[in-house]
Amino acid sequence: MRYISTRGTAPVLTFEQAMLTGLARDGGLYLPEDIPTLTYPQIAAMAGKSYEEVAFEVMRPFIGDTFTDAEFKDLIARAYAGFGHAARAPLVQVDSNHYLLELFHGPTLAFKDFAMQLIGQLFQAALTRSGDRVTIVGATSGDTGSAAIEAFRGLKAVDVIILYPHGRVSEVQRRQMTTPVEANVHALAIDGDFDDCQALVKDMFNDFAFRDDVRLAGVNSINWGRVLAQVVYYFTAAVSLGAPHRPVSFTVPTGNFGDIFAGFIAKQMGLPIADLVVATNRNDILHRTLLTGAYTKEGVTPTISPSMDIQVSSNFERALFYAYGQDGAAVAGQMDDLKQGGFTISQGAYEMLKSTFKSGRASEEETSATIKAYHANHGELICPHTAVGAHVAQSHLGDVPMVTLATAHPAKFPDAVKAASGISAPLPARMADLYDRPERVTRVAGDLAAVQNVIKERITA
Repeated sequence: MRYISTRGTAPVLTFEQAMLTGLARDGGLYLPEDIPTLTYPQIAAMAGKSYEEVAFEVMRPFIGDTFTDAEFKDLIARAYAGFGHAARAPLVQVDSNHYLLELFHGPTLAFKDFAMQLIGQLFQAALTRSGDRVTIVGATSGDTGSAAIEAFRGLKAVDVIILYPHGRVSEVQRRQMTTPVEANVHALAIDGDFDDCQALVKDMFNDFAFRDDVRLAGVNSINWGRVLAQVVYYFTAAVSLGAPHRPVSFTVPTGNFGDIFAGFIAKQMGLPIADLVVATNRNDILHRTLLTGAYTKEGVTPTISPSMDIQVSSNFERALFYAYGQDGAAVAGQMDDLKQGGFTISQGAYEMLKSTFKSGRASEEETSATIKAYHANHGELICPHTAVGAHVAQSHLGDVPMVTLATAHPAKFPDAVKAASGISAPLPARMADLYDRPERVTRVAGDLAAVQNVIKERITA
């Protein structure tokens, strides 16, 4: 299995190289040269299997000879052993043809755990084998950072540096990043928004001298391994609802486009997905793009669903790559235009995107109303991001089963959930003392040199 960059000029890599590299040296994102497909009988045979067994079947074609079958099965088992539900990603029915896919039973109560716990195991195995050490740098709008820290804390071959926007994540999200005591993890509060944090990470990857000096690696959704791990729960959910014998649709609350792009990969692999619906909050650049064909930044407004407060959706570049017929030069041109504020998608590429993805948005009022309604009508307490998805899904319900991804536990956003529903969502017992733990955080200006200096200090301390 070979991996190529969305911008067409970076070296072709193996799965292991692409995983450890993260961002390609031409600024692009890695994708498999060809997407493996699963047959109708192979998908049908997933019925009744454990999450770990399906994960192996779905991901195995992508990893080449990086790990043996026995090694890969062991790494998958280790990754999901700490999840709080035997099904890992259980489905909950909320209407006659509408289901919530609960993705918050992992260690940090968010869907990011599905990918990050596995990535942690894959990194550790690969680095132990090679004897290398890397510095992982990531940007987060809330959940990626805590999931990365949880996955890599205490590992000997890794330093973890997480950048998050100061004052723009929930208290639970912040404390999950700032309270771990392991010396190899560091939280940096950046003055700015998530897009500023993400831009700093990309700038560090594009500073090749710094990148090579600290042996930079990335675990944001720019990392192909992240996307691959998320493909699995599309298969487990769809098969539980009758696939491949009937199609299933998905609504995905998303800001960075990674989670719904995983659904696109699942569909390309042969999973019969009818609709892939992008759900956005008031920072609705993805919805606007799918409506108009113009990707234009308008600034970020803080919301009660902060993990979606994004205007530069990194994984949308992967979708553009396929929309432009895998023309790396065309994608590179669009990304250059984005630096000037935005771009217009060509007619042919736009038609491909419109035929592949549907979309909708939820206002703050609609998000709160949905939280209240789901508790009153279904007995389900949901987080604001899930509420965005559930609201948008209502406009796309039909004869095909609809699965809305429930991306985080309501306890991660207690203020918004209580304000909407009147109910306090308690943290799990294992996290009950989170508010009492001392925090360890460094506030840094949104300046590349300042952030790089802090990173060098931390990893050499």
